[in-house]
Amino acid sequence: MYVGRDMTELSMTKKNDWRDEELTYFHHSLQQMAPYLNEEGTSMHREIIKEIEARGGLKRNEADWTHGTEVKYD
Repeated sequence: MYVGRDMTELSMTKKNDWRDEELTYFHHSLQQMAPYLNEEGTSMHREIIKEIEARGGLKRNEADWTHGTEVKYD
């Protein structure tokens, strides 16, 4: 479960001030709703993707004994 700032607060915050967990959580959420997003939602999702890319992407690419390959944003 995500515990953090909500989209109302984050929408007034520059993307480079968002924490990694916030970017990951809202990227996943908006990705799931992509077919239903209006222009503003699509623009927000695009900005989140650009910030993730600017930070070098989502980090966990390999599984090990204690972690899977899916990024957890909890």
